[in-house]
Amino acid sequence: MDFTYTEEQEMVRELAATFAKNYVAPLSEQMDIDNTMPHHIAEKMAELGFMGINVPEEYGGAGMDEVSKALVIMEIAKVDASVAELLAVHTLTNDIFLKRGTEEQKKKYLALGASGKVGAFALTEPGAGSDASAAKTKAISDGDDYIINGTKCFISNMGPEEGDYVVLIALTDPSAGTKGMSAIVVDRNTPGFSVGKLENKMGLRGANVSELIFQDCRVPKSNLLGKEGEGFKIAMAALDGGRIGMAAQAVGVAECALDAAVDYSTQRIQFGKPINANQGIQWYLADMATQTEAAKALTLNAAALRQAGKSVNKEAAMAKYFASENAVKVAYQSLQIHGGYGYMKDYAIERMYRDARIIPLYEGTSEIQKVVISRAVITGK
Repeated sequence: MDFTYTEEQEMVRELAATFAKNYVAPLSEQMDIDNTMPHHIAEKMAELGFMGINVPEEYGGAGMDEVSKALVIMEIAKVDASVAELLAVHTLTNDIFLKRGTEEQKKKYLALGASGKVGAFALTEPGAGSDASAAKTKAISDGDDYIINGTKCFISNMGPEEGDYVVLIALTDPSAGTKGMSAIVVDRNTPGFSVGKLENKMGLRGANVSELIFQDCRVPKSNLLGKEGEGFKIAMAALDGGRIGMAAQAVGVAECALDAAVDYSTQRIQFGKPINANQGIQWYLADMATQTEAAKALTLNAAALRQAGKSVNKEAAMAKYFASENAVKVAYQSLQIHGGYGYMKDYAIERMYRDARIIPLYEGTSEIQKVVISRAVITGK
């Protein structure tokens, strides 16, 4: 696989790096303290074309490819994983509308998303994490509408003020299990829909993650994405793209942690020399660099295959599994190199370490990724 970037890909990568350094970096510490993200960040990303990076120009987007999207997420994650999280989840919802939306839905929600409105995706429930089939939220038919009742939890891109619409996975036929699940878009201002508890997280504190509550929430059937009963299939297909996004986020975090380790180990003098003059530190850095490069290759490979229209169930799972575990390992090793200083909030590695830890958990745990990978290896599919 040739990972030489096109001129357009390199241009958007550099644009994302500049945005992250000049616009996001000065806000990162305060977002971590405040446990929220100011909306003007999404608006600025929309101005730069990032919120609609995977949206065709006819709907107001930038019309760029999957590799470009991954590169943008990587560069932003190198500065702030929370902002990268917002973009990764938002572009996942763009992808659902592109693949399963009606023309009317595309014209509305893709244009909204590209303009800076923020989309969310709601699958997880208190009793349905890795086992998505245990979901209980119902969307019962009532004439031309659905009446939705239930609760979703740990939903990214939804906060006290953040989040404008959500792609909801709910049971339109509760007797049919996963075959009775459907995908329905719900606007934030819909009566009966409310954002509940904003989660107080260990890391990714700038990214809003909340509980969603539906109480006799009435939405028109024209908000159905695809057909009734296709919700689980839509969700699983969306997660392929989502996992590439999370892998890209993990690569960015690992690259940032590696850079921090190199800088600190060059500046830190002990026993009369920089600590990276010691073979033990050099071997740490060699492992960190090699494994991060491998994670990046897996991620870009999955993105390129997806752009080519190939099935990437296995490749996306591999990228997400390896890159997320590597991000945790590299952040740990970087903090170890920093010694006691790395444990202090004066150094960015403290936040990176906390941010990295969630990546092997969401969009499917590492254990679930291994189930997906092994199934593909065994069946050849």
